[in-house]
Amino acid sequence: MHVTTTAWIITVAVMAVVLIVDILIIGRRPHEPTMRECAIAISMFVGAAVLFGLGIWAVSGAEYAGQFYAGWITEYSLSIDNLFVFIIIMGALKVPRVYQQTALLVGIVLALIFRGVFIAVGAALINEFAWIFYIFGAFLIYTAIGQARHSDTESDGENAMVRTIRTRLPFSADFDGTRIFTKENGKRLATPMLLVIVALGTTDLLFALDSIPAIFGLTKEPYIVFTANVFALMGLRQLYFLIGGLLQRLVYLHYGLAIILAFIGVKLVLHAMHENTLPFINGGEHIEWAPEIGISTSLIVIGTTLIVTTVASLLRTRSIEKQVTPAE
Repeated sequence: MHVTTTAWIITVAVMAVVLIVDILIIGRRPHEPTMRECAIAISMFVGAAVLFGLGIWAVSGAEYAGQFYAGWITEYSLSIDNLFVFIIIMGALKVPRVYQQTALLVGIVLALIFRGVFIAVGAALINEFAWIFYIFGAFLIYTAIGQARHSDTESDGENAMVRTIRTRLPFSADFDGTRIFTKENGKRLATPMLLVIVALGTTDLLFALDSIPAIFGLTKEPYIVFTANVFALMGLRQLYFLIGGLLQRLVYLHYGLAIILAFIGVKLVLHAMHENTLPFINGGEHIEWAPEIGISTSLIVIGTTLIVTTVASLLRTRSIEKQVTPAE
């Protein structure tokens, strides 16, 4: 897939414009978005992603379009799982609903920056060292096992970085709008919003460690990796408000994500075997019997897994609700 410098510049410029407009709108009027506002925004972002994939199909062919859709769906699914952690952070740090949108937007900007760096590093490693797929694959399989063992234990929403900052800086007791610093009695203090941004930023960094190897298992094209991540993140803020309460119903989502990550991990290992050059494996020769899993198979596995786990989750929560509801 040949992507010109002009195409990269236009893509990044459009993304920047969308973010700037978002920042200006929220900065001028911080508020909790309505369900209608969220639904319209998500529909626009999803529609834009679908049209973008069709554009790739028209310009570069169905194979690359399939890679984009598979990557976008996978990243979107992982992003939905990330919302669980965002809800815990917002609740633990007692962020007023009216300011949560601003905090999420800052978190999304940080996520785009971190993922951009990881994409550049990942692409450079892949170009130089084909064996890196062994490491990516093993890491995803390890991550999948962790997802499958997912615990419902409550978290306090604070990581080591947040606790360190809390002990090193003086903080005000309350939020001062969306400011991260304020003055009280002539003394400059940090506000709890700083802790929220640090918590979201460090969480985004950890999430990128999972998501970038996962999408590189579906495509080796940096442009597709980048744009799939952008489209997955752009509607995340509205999705948080739209389905925040419904997330608790997706009780089997972590199992579905574990299956998807394990599948992509195995796909990466098989690809590494097929392209093997390590001297201590098969004498440095390619392992010809290792199959290459096509993008159509990947799309079927990812789509089927998400549909099955979503339906199973809703049926399970409905069954639990019926059991706890007293008979009339």
